[in-house]
Amino acid sequence: MKFIEKAARKYLRKRGYSVSQSGGEDSHADYRLMNYSSYEQYVAIQTEGNKRKIDQVWADEATIDVICQYIRENIPRAKRGLCHGSRNGTEVRWFADRLGIEVMGTDISETAAQFGLTQWDFHNENPDWTGQFDFVYTNSHDHAHDPKKAFTTWVGQLAPGGKLFIEHTIGQTPATVKQLDPFGVEPKLLPYVVLGFGEGNYAVTTMLKPGHEKGGGPIRIFVIEPINAVVQQ
Repeated sequence: MKFIEKAARKYLRKRGYSVSQSGGEDSHADYRLMNYSSYEQYVAIQTEGNKRKIDQVWADEATIDVICQYIRENIPRAKRGLCHGSRNGTEVRWFADRLGIEVMGTDISETAAQFGLTQWDFHNENPDWTGQFDFVYTNSHDHAHDPKKAFTTWVGQLAPGGKLFIEHTIGQTPATVKQLDPFGVEPKLLPYVVLGFGEGNYAVTTMLKPGHEKGGGPIRIFVIEPINAVVQQ
């Protein structure tokens, strides 16, 4: 485990990331996480927020274009994709249209079925999805009440050679944390936080920088891969 973590840290440093040893997952020194009185409260808040914003789309076509181009160049034989926290399924359709492949989407609200999505809590493993997708995408990681569990589940859904894409903006930092958006982390710290979540099993390997902004700030796409895939490269 220590060898793998050292290899991951070396790989990240070569690409300009800071992977400080300070802080810790238990103390949440590197990110902010809001707690709920119960799981039922979490689901209720997320469902209400989904319905209130059902016609709103945070994803944008220009960002999806950047990710699709990366997929064409780096996962040329991609056949299946999965989008989590898709609300009304807009980004699912964009990915499917651009890549010409099957793309599934999930959302925690019962409204999911109205948009051709699967109602599912993205924290939870689904045996039918394990190792089945060439890419997994979300811009809803700030809705995770247990981000370590969520990220680990998403990486577990990747087929060999697959990649997890996390779209991160200034609207997903510690300053923006609230009941609907319980998880916030600064972009510069996200690679270290992910490394901690992965415990040597997965890490950020690439960061894409779309040339446009969203919400008044830059967009960063963090590409996450299993460490065994990184070592083999």
